[in-house]
Formats: sequence, C-alpha cells, structure tokens
Amino acid sequence: MTVTLTPQGPELRLLVSLASWTWPGTGPDGREVAHILITHIPALTGDTVEARMRRLSDSLGSLTGPRDVVPELDRCLQIVGDQVLMHLPGASRRLRLLTRRSWTELVARNGEAVLLLGLDPLPQSADAARLDSYLDVALTADRLLFGRARTR
Repeated sequence: MTVTLTPQGPELRLLVSLASWTWPGTGPDGREVAHILITHIPALTGDTVEARMRRLSDSLGSLTGPRDVVPELDRCLQIVGDQVLMHLPGASRRLRLLTRRSWTELVARNGEAVLLLGLDPLPQSADAARLDSYLDVALTADRLLFGRARTR
C-alpha cells in the first residue's frame, strides 16, 4: 500500500514552511529567559517570505521591533510532557518546538518565552554559528519581530 501525504489547507502549508530554535538567555533584569526563534525555510513561493512572516505576526497580535514595547501575546504555548507546542491562530495543528528538557522547565517556571520572528528565511539545518550570525545581522537590520509568548 502506498500513502501520499498532501497538505490539507493553508495552515498545514504554513506549519511545514516554518523552522524553529529555542535557547535560554538572560533578560534585561538579569533573570534567565527562554527564547524562541521562528523563521520561514527557504522555498519557492509566489509570496515573499517577509509578507508571510508579517501576516503571521499580525495573527499572533502584531509583534514589534526590538526598540518598541514587546507585546504580551495571548496564551499560545502549551507544555505536554517534555514537548512544547505553539498554537498559531487559524491553524488546526500546533507547531512542535525543538527543545531541551532544561529549556522546557524554564518555560514552565516562568510561564513565558520571548518570541522572535525572523523576516528572512533560514533553514532548520542551520548550525549554532549560522544561527548566531543570522540573529546578529537580523537585529542590526531590524529584521526581527518580538513578542512574549505565554503558557498561561
């Protein structure tokens, strides 16, 4: 028997076009903060990556630039066992974030994570050095949108 899986609507296509990274960091007040970066993977599409990511930002509650007040988003993170899932409005499924146990525990303790949306594509296969470079360039060029994703 052969089964072919095809995306069943725009929300599934959006989910499979996203890449995510998670890491702990330090906030301005010195306490440990969980971070999530979501980017669009490089793909051929009639729509620009930036336009798709800005629409995603709008659906989450209009994320802001690094110099603005970071908005608190509606409850969009869910911890299920050792997994963290992110709900994207309008999507019937949740985005499973790649995490380590210590990061998941940090999110559970704090009840939130800083969410960054990258306006430029980055493949999920990017290593730590490429991710750091992406973040440096995107922050300098104002190509990151920020929000605070909550679990409760």
